[in-house]
Amino acid sequence: MKDRSLYHETLRTLLIAFGLLFFTIALGALGYVFIEGYGLLNAIYMTVITMATVGFSEVEPLSGAGKIFTVVLIIFSLGNFGYLLTSITKLVFEGVLHQSYKEYQLRKKIVKLEDHIIVCGYGRNGYQACVELAEHGEQFVIVEKRDNVVERILESPDLLYVQGDASSEEVLEIAQIRKAKALITALPNDADNMFVVLTASEMNPSLKIISRASDFRSDSKLKRAGATNIIMPDRIGGQRMAKLVTQPDVVEFIEYILLQRSRDVQLTEISCQQMAMCNYKKTIRELKLRERSGANLVGIKTGEGAYIFNPSPDIEITQADKLFVLGTPGQVTKFKNILAEESQPESIISKA
Repeated sequence: MKDRSLYHETLRTLLIAFGLLFFTIALGALGYVFIEGYGLLNAIYMTVITMATVGFSEVEPLSGAGKIFTVVLIIFSLGNFGYLLTSITKLVFEGVLHQSYKEYQLRKKIVKLEDHIIVCGYGRNGYQACVELAEHGEQFVIVEKRDNVVERILESPDLLYVQGDASSEEVLEIAQIRKAKALITALPNDADNMFVVLTASEMNPSLKIISRASDFRSDSKLKRAGATNIIMPDRIGGQRMAKLVTQPDVVEFIEYILLQRSRDVQLTEISCQQMAMCNYKKTIRELKLRERSGANLVGIKTGEGAYIFNPSPDIEITQADKLFVLGTPGQVTKFKNILAEESQPESIISKA
């Protein structure tokens, strides 16, 4: 979807074509009034039959100046008719009307989005991010300006997209950035990602922004611009290759948990922000989380931002904590219910 949608572009073309047609009729009528002294009705009638080239005789015999004016009017009107006919043909036979309607429907869906994710760039990294978001049931909209990439997006009719420059405020407004919860910018150029981060953080200061970076020197600059996290694919790829040599089974085990599609087991982040008051400041041992749910509490992120791995049973759970839980979907659901005392089982859920 370009900044100026196909629907509005088609409408503009038709308005220009009809505008030129009526302008020609008005100009021709005035010409016959002033050159031949026709009345207004006769002048309009003469103009229309001249433009239509139907071969009817003149209302009154034409003077030399009138004949010259008629020749010019015929030539000019043929061009206008050709332009109008081309516009209508394109609208009907080339599927522009259907495409315009599809874009209108697409805009309606995007306007209704809330707590969604904006993915800027649909290259290799952007595509993979969209695949993972779809696997987790997240709503997202893609921002991409390259025509050939948009054609690839159109192959999946369920994908929502906006065609345009991701650093443009107008384009981000169309993507409903003020109602979004996160933005991923995966453009290949660090400078482009910087502009996107600056624009997005200014439009929505509470937005979580994940940015791709190629140069390690861009890391601090992107964070100062407003990025929450920086991902460097080259660094991650190098680290993974080294780990596959030194700890191959560990890497494969972790990747199976995080990337497997069957969802037999999942590592989930659970926020305790709305934890039931009766559980507030209870220890892990007192809550009996492992015994009652079967899921494993593998880590905690405290309200101060510190990480606790393999937490002791004597650690107290607070409302500011985030828990990292490993288990089957059923076990994770039981774990959430225990924290909520079964009364509000979904109130504390925060999607990973």
